[in-house]
Amino acid sequence: MDLKDQLKDLFPDHEPDSSEKEETNKDDELDIWLQEDPLLCKFEKRKGKANTIVDGYQGAKKDFKNLTKFLQKECGTGGSFKKEQIIIQGDSRDKVMELLNEIGFKTKRVGG
Repeated sequence: MDLKDQLKDLFPDHEPDSSEKEETNKDDELDIWLQEDPLLCKFEKRKGKANTIVDGYQGAKKDFKNLTKFLQKECGTGGSFKKEQIIIQGDSRDKVMELLNEIGFKTKRVGG
């Protein structure tokens, strides 16, 4: 017996609203602008630490924030966005490129 069934037993007269949201997939909740130009994924060392840099995105600040948050969550690492670049900690170019391609971006690998 799941939670919905238990609640139905406790409140038999309650009718659920049609405005209640159902689970959405990750593409719907991202809410970002997809551009035609490819994004550049490159590897850099900054202050001795490995970083994956996503460059070439031309979206709004809100889009940068949403995309950075999505990549951080999926890669399981920290990161930020500065000066129209998304910085993800660690060398995770392959995973970042795969995630961006799944969303609908075109990507290019820069360097080694």
